[in-house]
Amino acid sequence: MTQDDTYPRLLARLRTAPKTWLVTGVAGFIGSNLLEALLKLDQRVVGLDNFSTGHQKNLDEVRELVGAEQWARFQFHEADVRDLESCRHVTRGVDYVLHQAALGSVPRSLEDPKEANSNNITGHLNMLLAARDSRVRRFVYAASSSTYGDHPGLPKHEDAIGRPLSPYAVTKYVNELYAEVFASCYGFKCIGLRYFNIFGPRQDPNGAYAAVIPRWFAALLQGDAPFINGDGETSRDFCYIENTIQANILAAGATREQAVNQVYNVAFGQRTTLNALFTHIRDLVAAEHPAISAVKPRYQDFRAGDVRHSLADIGKAQNLLGYRPEYSVHEGLTLAGQWYMHHMG
Repeated sequence: MTQDDTYPRLLARLRTAPKTWLVTGVAGFIGSNLLEALLKLDQRVVGLDNFSTGHQKNLDEVRELVGAEQWARFQFHEADVRDLESCRHVTRGVDYVLHQAALGSVPRSLEDPKEANSNNITGHLNMLLAARDSRVRRFVYAASSSTYGDHPGLPKHEDAIGRPLSPYAVTKYVNELYAEVFASCYGFKCIGLRYFNIFGPRQDPNGAYAAVIPRWFAALLQGDAPFINGDGETSRDFCYIENTIQANILAAGATREQAVNQVYNVAFGQRTTLNALFTHIRDLVAAEHPAISAVKPRYQDFRAGDVRHSLADIGKAQNLLGYRPEYSVHEGLTLAGQWYMHHMG
């Protein structure tokens, strides 16, 4: 896709007039990538994380990538969004909040819905309260494509959702409802970003709830055959992390009145089956390790709470935010593969 001048103009404006950003979940996959991008733009960043799913090594890598001068613009707080006073402390003097902290994973929420609720709903409400009281200019939060639930229509449009299929989906929908209420009752400016299968460097391949792309890279680099849930024809709209960074910065900087207090799909806008995804990842690894080319996936039962197909309509984000995803699944996998092979190969 071609890129219009909306995003470059916004980046240029930020470079000349730095702002203060709060990134929650800053030691996680998406949070640390947002941190890296903002510091490279010479922004001031406050970060919050309790390391429940984030890692110090992600922050250490960002520090190496940006250098001492830009790293000095970062202030880190080890704290929990479930603690309101911590949320109030970190939002003081902040212009923009990028709220990424959450306990992800559909299977994890099925096993422990109470923990999902406290992290994703109580934590979200605490951040809304703290940001509202600190008069933050814009509150951008990580919503989820899981909100579409059992709605069968493709592509997914923001105004048509079904019944949630997991406790995780419930929590992310409640996030949207709370943001809507804060907008209508308090005049607080919020934007939700419904993420569709984000992937890229620093996405954790370990643990029972790891996302499919880093897990498959890790398995193949170890010479193992990855598992595919179901028959492999389940499809997803995979979105590279750089597209997600663009969406967050555009949402924070949006000046059109009709663009605010909305929810947007953040995706690439194309469907990829798990079988096709496996083949592509295997070919990338096999280019460096030829023996991997003979590996075939192992199939197992479909996973509870999963939808069969997912595809986003990104027209709303394109029209109101100027969102133009620059990295296709192929380009993103190539870049992510380089990172995984360097760090794990």
